[in-house]
Amino acid sequence: MLKAFGIASLLLIGAVVAAPASASARDEDEGPPLAHMVFFTLKDHSKSAVDAFVKDCEKYLTKHEGAVSFSIGKRAEDVEEPPSVKDFDVALHVVFADRKYRDQYLASRRHNEFVAAIKDRMEKARVFDSYLVKP
Repeated sequence: MLKAFGIASLLLIGAVVAAPASASARDEDEGPPLAHMVFFTLKDHSKSAVDAFVKDCEKYLTKHEGAVSFSIGKRAEDVEEPPSVKDFDVALHVVFADRKYRDQYLASRRHNEFVAAIKDRMEKARVFDSYLVKP
């Protein structure tokens, strides 16, 4: 699946870590907040591999300008009931003040370093972007 996903698409990957994020003052002319969610499936599903991946998220993806909410999660393995999806290892969640901050984040040096650091360990990534109706 990673081959189909492609390196160009990997550059669109965002990440989030449970840490305070830099906030930006909202201006009435700015667009709505943009939620950027990424679900990673790793090649190695072991606890040590997941923990190392989370550390890379923390190293490269915290404290980006315009991020108003930032968190990372490991799949809740003890949740068995449908419709819980289980084909991922790490879930990343970031909310940007608006799209321009997400675009800056994706083009940033630190984000590109993250992609280079994780691309060989990743089987696939799914990115979900949505505008928040109620932030």
